[in-house]
Amino acid sequence: MKLIEYILLALTSLFVIVDPIATVPAFLAMTPNDSPADRERMARLASIVAAGVLIFFVIAGQGLFHFLGITISAFKIAGSIVLLLIAMDMLRARRSPVQETREEKDEGAEKEDIAITPLAVPMLAGPGAISTSILLKTQAPGFEYTLALIGCILLIFYVAYLILRFGALHGARFLSPIAMRITTRIMGLLLAALAIQFILDAVAEQKTKLFYPIEAVSTNSPPEIKSKAR
Repeated sequence: MKLIEYILLALTSLFVIVDPIATVPAFLAMTPNDSPADRERMARLASIVAAGVLIFFVIAGQGLFHFLGITISAFKIAGSIVLLLIAMDMLRARRSPVQETREEKDEGAEKEDIAITPLAVPMLAGPGAISTSILLKTQAPGFEYTLALIGCILLIFYVAYLILRFGALHGARFLSPIAMRITTRIMGLLLAALAIQFILDAVAEQKTKLFYPIEAVSTNSPPEIKSKAR
């Protein structure tokens, strides 16, 4: 994969999973008594914290898997399942409980400052965004790709901050419910396709390990071993 193709993949997949536009209504609902300036400050802090969380997992994620004895292929499949769950809810034009639960929203409405929780984690940098970041890191063949991924994360959360800031200053009047539903369904379809692709990549990586012993017996073994294998 060329670097420009990787950057486009990272930008689109991260924007789809972070989904800052759909976060605006919940953000406003949890800050009904806050001034626009306070909302802007929370949006800025939440974007910085969420970007830091994803960058941490980009840098340390694979080392953590090695320590726990988890293969990259296993995580690709597990992460893809998480993405599929989110995609299914997006296809129904609703915010997935994987990204945040009703209890977290209710708790956020009672807090004076929601910047770190639940806005940064898990609403912006939840399990889906963390999984996507690590999966993208596994697709990076070199150091320049990793730097590009970190740059994409920073850009995505700068855009997320601008969207949340605009919502904080102008409310949700600029959000058309119909347009949001259409956009959410389209992004859900793209996310589902991305999740399936990661699963196919993981299966392809494990194909040799899974089927090589059988192929070796059937092609390289003497006749008596072949008969035993059968």
